[in-house]
Amino acid sequence: MGRFLRKLLPFGVYTGFDSDNSSGDFSEANHKVPEMLDLDPHQSKRTGKHNGETEIQENGIKRHRTSLPAPMFSRSDFSVWSILKKCIGLELSKITMPIVFNEPLSFLQRITEYMEHIYLINRACSHADPLERMQAVAAFAVSAVASQWERTGKPFNPLLGETYELTREDLGFRFISEQVSHHPPISAFYSEGLNKDFVFHGSIYPKLKFWGKSIEAEPRGTITLELLKHNEAYTWTNPTCCVHNVIIGKLWLEQYGVVEIVNHSTGDKCVLNFKPCGLFGKELHRVEGYIQDKHRKKLCVIYGKWTECLWCTDPTTYETYKKSEKRGGDLGSFQPEEVINDEADDMPEVQDTVHFIPGSKLLWRINCRPPNSSQMYNFTSFAVSLNELEKGMEAILAPTDCRLRPDIRNMENGNMDVASKEKERLEEKQRAARKERAKDEVEWHTRWFHQGTNPYTGTSDWLYSGGYFDRNFSDCPDIY
Repeated sequence: MGRFLRKLLPFGVYTGFDSDNSSGDFSEANHKVPEMLDLDPHQSKRTGKHNGETEIQENGIKRHRTSLPAPMFSRSDFSVWSILKKCIGLELSKITMPIVFNEPLSFLQRITEYMEHIYLINRACSHADPLERMQAVAAFAVSAVASQWERTGKPFNPLLGETYELTREDLGFRFISEQVSHHPPISAFYSEGLNKDFVFHGSIYPKLKFWGKSIEAEPRGTITLELLKHNEAYTWTNPTCCVHNVIIGKLWLEQYGVVEIVNHSTGDKCVLNFKPCGLFGKELHRVEGYIQDKHRKKLCVIYGKWTECLWCTDPTTYETYKKSEKRGGDLGSFQPEEVINDEADDMPEVQDTVHFIPGSKLLWRINCRPPNSSQMYNFTSFAVSLNELEKGMEAILAPTDCRLRPDIRNMENGNMDVASKEKERLEEKQRAARKERAKDEVEWHTRWFHQGTNPYTGTSDWLYSGGYFDRNFSDCPDIY
């Protein structure tokens, strides 16, 4: 149990656990906040800026912050089992958790982490060969779940009407998301290239359940990527995520299930099998699949791990290698690819690495995290910058932007008691607003997205209505 409390499951994979219709059995404000962990004492010298300010490099590109204002708090004094034992078989979005198990980001900001490896979209846009475009899109789909690894806290559930915007001129995109439904919780997002070369959008409404020994997040919602120059659209759904040994034993996370990426213009398809762990953990984190054309001819094989890297090779070479492996023969030049691997403390006993097949092409490799990442909720460098509130930004942000949420802001600054009280206040305000609407028979209307039909899959989806970046925020709801 001690290990679990020290390394709480990464609920941040999907939203859940905070609700405005909770029974209220657990009062966060009445619990003493445990000690803070120490950050790298030299970190402030590296950042050079404090209080959310941003440096300007000599080339004029903004340098985003490299650390949080305050270190994360220890969770070792809190017994999560006293809460979880009441939740077996229940939908976790209806359960309130103490704020100490959170990370100082909203789920809307967590969704934005899809854009961390945007260079893969840029690569897809630049390729003339449709096979190479699909390879880049497949790598992007895998990279989107990579930041979840070792994230020990859950993001804050967005309030109804909450938004988040991010413009990164250095990376060439802008992004907007909105919480369009509270029950069930649905988050919609839209991103576009500043060079008008791509559009990336979707909606996410996963279903989480606690089964006693594990927590499973079933993915729902369609993700769509449009490459405008090539007049192509790709759609897919994320794999299922499961966190094991949440009560006792070694905590570990796996993604499993089949992800199908469809190119609706060419008929090409990429089928990726996120393999379940299997006996002795041999298949842990493995991803294997292939790209086929509209005639179902295999064009290439993709293999790797979603926590490390992804490669592709031609089907003949791959089959030759697999046959040699099954015969137990000498693989000769088939050497293990060197990867960063510090996962042993959280994994099943058997560790297995991906063997590099000569002639394979590297599609993607996970980014290294900051040296003090473990004391910053295991954030990547990209995630560290997401809640940065630069000078003058408040004047242009929508009043619903989660950078302005007082509970998240106070938690980021290390004011845990204030953050807990603010979280309770915001949830109560949300409950009161819902009751008032019900009393007056007023329907909630989303501001930036509307419910419609995905033009490529024909399924229900939330589509961007446009207009956000015109910055007319006069009719935004008062949610904070």
